[in-house]
Amino acid sequence: MTRGSTVRLDFRSSLDILDFVQAVADQSGRRVGLDDEALHWVGVALRESLINAIQHGNSGDERKRVHVEFTLLEEEPPGLAIRVRDEGSGFDPAALPDCLAPENLLKSCGRGIFLIRSFMDELVLQRAPEGGMEVRMLKRAQPQTA
Repeated sequence: MTRGSTVRLDFRSSLDILDFVQAVADQSGRRVGLDDEALHWVGVALRESLINAIQHGNSGDERKRVHVEFTLLEEEPPGLAIRVRDEGSGFDPAALPDCLAPENLLKSCGRGIFLIRSFMDELVLQRAPEGGMEVRMLKRAQPQTA
């Protein structure tokens, strides 16, 4: 991955910050050429990852922080790389239940990672070297047609 400009945000575990982080994502995505549809799906994936970090990773503890990085990728095709990290104890991504299994279809939670994976071009879930869990996701801009 070729690195370009990076914007780093660090905030307490509160859902109040979602709109601000969304605005940064929208601006960053526009700079790399994401269209309106791609920006919408990036926004959904970002919100899912932030809510997971705040509610599940940090257990709503406002003393814990959420760290977000937006990196504008300059190679072809350009894209937006996003990293969301919490300060929780983490989880095993392989142990996530299948949200499409019949016994899980009517559950009101458990679809966030599935949605992120569906909307983004790449997704990596791992324990962060600094501690906590991190979500790394990437959305590439589609080539412009004449």
